[in-house]
Amino acid sequence: MTTSTRRDPYDGFPGRIGRTFAASEPAWPAPRTPGEKAPNIVVVLVDDMGYSDIGPFGSEIPTPVLDTLAEDGVRLSNYHTMPLCSPARAALLTGLNPHRVGYAMVANSDPGFPGYGMEIADDIPTLAELLHDSGYATYAVGKWHLVRDSASNAADDRDNWPLRKGFDQYYGVLEGLTSLFHPHQLVRDNSPLDIDEFPDDYYYTDDITDQAISMVKSLRAHDPDKPFFLYLAHNAVHGPLQAKEEDIARHRGRYDEGWDALRERRFAAQIADGLFPPGTELPARNSEAGQDVPAWDSLTEEQQRLYARYMEVYAALVDNIDQNLGRLTATLEALGELDNTIIVFTSDNGGTGEGGAEGTRSYFSRFVHHPALPEDWTPDVDRDPELIGGPRSLVHYPRGWGMASNTPFRLYKGHTYAGGVRVPFVLSWPRGAREGRLTPGTRPQYQYVTDIAPTLLELAGLERPERRRGVPLQEPDGVTFAPVLADPEHLSTHPEQYCEMTGNRSYYRDGRKLVTLHRPGAPYDDSEWALYDIRTDPTEIHDLAAEHPGLVKELSAAWEKAAWRNGVFPLPDGSGALARRNPAEQRLSRPLTLLPGTPELERYRSSRLVSFRSFEVTVAIEETGEGVLVSHGDQGGGYSLYVEDGRLHFAYNEYGVLHETDAGPLAPGAHTVRLVATAEQGLRWSFRIEADTETRATPPSVHQLIGMAPFQGISIGVDRKSPISWPLYERHRSFRYEGRLRAVTYTPGAPGPDSPEAVAQALKEAAAAFE
Repeated sequence: MTTSTRRDPYDGFPGRIGRTFAASEPAWPAPRTPGEKAPNIVVVLVDDMGYSDIGPFGSEIPTPVLDTLAEDGVRLSNYHTMPLCSPARAALLTGLNPHRVGYAMVANSDPGFPGYGMEIADDIPTLAELLHDSGYATYAVGKWHLVRDSASNAADDRDNWPLRKGFDQYYGVLEGLTSLFHPHQLVRDNSPLDIDEFPDDYYYTDDITDQAISMVKSLRAHDPDKPFFLYLAHNAVHGPLQAKEEDIARHRGRYDEGWDALRERRFAAQIADGLFPPGTELPARNSEAGQDVPAWDSLTEEQQRLYARYMEVYAALVDNIDQNLGRLTATLEALGELDNTIIVFTSDNGGTGEGGAEGTRSYFSRFVHHPALPEDWTPDVDRDPELIGGPRSLVHYPRGWGMASNTPFRLYKGHTYAGGVRVPFVLSWPRGAREGRLTPGTRPQYQYVTDIAPTLLELAGLERPERRRGVPLQEPDGVTFAPVLADPEHLSTHPEQYCEMTGNRSYYRDGRKLVTLHRPGAPYDDSEWALYDIRTDPTEIHDLAAEHPGLVKELSAAWEKAAWRNGVFPLPDGSGALARRNPAEQRLSRPLTLLPGTPELERYRSSRLVSFRSFEVTVAIEETGEGVLVSHGDQGGGYSLYVEDGRLHFAYNEYGVLHETDAGPLAPGAHTVRLVATAEQGLRWSFRIEADTETRATPPSVHQLIGMAPFQGISIGVDRKSPISWPLYERHRSFRYEGRLRAVTYTPGAPGPDSPEAVAQALKEAAAAFE
């Protein structure tokens, strides 16, 4: 006998039910409202911005909007975050330590352990979910990066996409980086957009700001009272660095004196502004192996000119962010709502050193992680300096500028030293200031990224529930710092915190910090700890570990306990396990047939067909015509087959170096065209182009596209968005095929000799021989 689950439709109804309307009394559920004075909330999160990159924290870059917000609000001068983007975002939006949420690393890995799950569980509500439950409208624009790259495609269940995590609307890029002129996959709400071309004046930072403003205007047109939460997550200033020419022009010549002079000026401005106590020292240039920065004066004049150009582009990016923030605040002011809007401005982590010592004009050849890059690998493809910053170049600055970005701290993004984890933080709320809930000024108290969510909830007059939709919620790690905002003398509300990123570790307690710069493969023991008193030595110069071995042992034991409690283990150990992927992904390497009209295949899904392996592309043509047969990639690297003037062509963009091959005429009628790629030693591909079983061309071998390249996915019958061949784009734009295609079939072949599988096997055999 089964138990009925039928519910009485009148159960709990507070009115009265009769047989007719006249005999009944109506009742309506009370609307969810957070309170009459509930503030709007805007969180502006910048990507890879260092501590000193905006005016309120010592920068020479003009940021007048941020200057005003900081002057009327609060600067947290001792705010700490995670050293990498996905973990920082998970912590910000949930108030939990990122390992507990499943983000020990960026959402581009899946080694198979709880701390690397890359999914926010149902018992961990996001700030958006909690605000939405309380009656807020919730919007997100820009970078998400909280969904695994393998789950960023249109076939995914979308459980970890923004709309399933509390947002009413979303517009942006799910992954960690993109082209600012030609975003590789824009998503609106729950659907990737199918876009062939962008307007010539398109710029992504402007676009997401336009979308945010439109969301707010639409809300006010439909509801005059409902408060909103806007999560505006910029992809800027993450590489590749790209900026509008008019913005770059304003910064011409500004950085000719170099990073050493810039660092000195910024530090002087910080001291004069009271961001650090008198006696604080500026560390020497970063000198750690693989992180070192040369003296500016030691560079050649040619290097100085090139490197200064990179920084001009970076400054233009920061400048543009401030301009767009000004457009948003002007909209709020026009609506009469700026006064009661909380605006938080911060960065996910510190400035980066990923551009290497000399920077790069070929971002994706620099941004690779392979244990055995061949000697002829080119991490910086020579390009016309005039292209730097524009849509035809994917550049990043030398790490000397990352060091200056993090002034006055040591090291970079990815490190648990201050350069990776101390970033600017500004909070503005005019109404809160008038009512005494916020006292303008600078706060030296230590606060952490997990504190943002509970602070905003308290300022909104809301409490985090213990249960949500019948599910008990995990307790948060963050603590509100609302008392610190109101009272400059209030003690930090977050006196203790662990941190870990790719083996780099730290532990903070009451002004003392234990920290490592971990060498991959080295043992995790107390010998690698350094100890600093950041109350008197905030720039982490004077290592006190040898003087206080007892404190080192005490804090290292506290780190160990916190690590087990938060799901930090296992730690990366040089075994290559961090690159391991879910075996279920093997299905993505099966042959795939794509029909005409198929939307662009997502980047990661596309890469599984070609990465580190041989492969074949078979194009079945029903009727010859002009246009692109198949394309995969963009200006950062890719390949395409196309027909122009009746001739078959193969284009290969080798991280910015374009190789064009004429494969001969293609007569009217039906044909089968094949591109055969053979993976060879040295991370190279050799190609063969066939038409109807006849070999038409065998171009010279080229470097394989690995890592994040090709960045744009596979398209059939068109070269969408950022083109593989810029000259072809100038002649025909996206060059949609005018003939008739039956299908394009990808047949992945065997992994190549330099594939992760082959390298792992070689390491295993070497270890066995050593034993």
